[in-house]
Amino acid sequence: MDSTKLIYPEDMQKLTHETCVMGISEEDGKTVVLLDETIFYPQGGGQPYDQGVIENESGKFIVEEVRFVDGVVRHIGHFEKGSFSTGQEVALKVDPERRALHARLHSAGHVLDMAVNELGLPWIPGKGYHFPDGPYIEYDGSFEEAEKENLQKQIESAANKFIAAGIQTSIQFMPKSEMHKVCANVPDYLPEGKPARVVLYGTFGVPCGGTHVANLKDIGHLMIRKISNKKGLIRVGYDVT
Repeated sequence: MDSTKLIYPEDMQKLTHETCVMGISEEDGKTVVLLDETIFYPQGGGQPYDQGVIENESGKFIVEEVRFVDGVVRHIGHFEKGSFSTGQEVALKVDPERRALHARLHSAGHVLDMAVNELGLPWIPGKGYHFPDGPYIEYDGSFEEAEKENLQKQIESAANKFIAAGIQTSIQFMPKSEMHKVCANVPDYLPEGKPARVVLYGTFGVPCGGTHVANLKDIGHLMIRKISNKKGLIRVGYDVT
């Protein structure tokens, strides 16, 4: 089939949608539903997949896992009742509590980047892990061990000031060559030439394809669990409450 049209990159707050079934298959004891369009976020970029329900009058499908393979989003799960036929219209409903938690954790990771940038620390953001079981951001850089406690307090304080300010989130699509105008760091792996998505917290941009809060106040409170420094790699572990 053709690639799945992704709705969430342009509307991260949309949790319900209607679209058509493009195919159904059975793989490894689970059912896979393919759709023309989707609001379900497939796991990637350090963020877990959405869960929820796809249903119409003839069936109800429980979405347990969502994956993106070769341009097609695979909704993996089981039918609680009935089934679908190809071409049928279905209603999509994303689990709002799960989405909200993942969006808070993801946005909080990027607010750490804002804090690091605000403090003038020469750290380059790398891997982000935004899962609830222990989220963290890794940076290329180093610091003196004697500075650790003070750095932790400064970063946490700066991050929570941004959150308390209630900064709105917005989206822009732009080529990599223009991202330096709004992004403190632009990853080398981004493709040249075609527009990619930048998420902006006010004027602070981050190239990112995940889901985020509409306003930084939605994050709640950010707490840094620990900061480690080993062989030029800094890891900042955090939580949100």
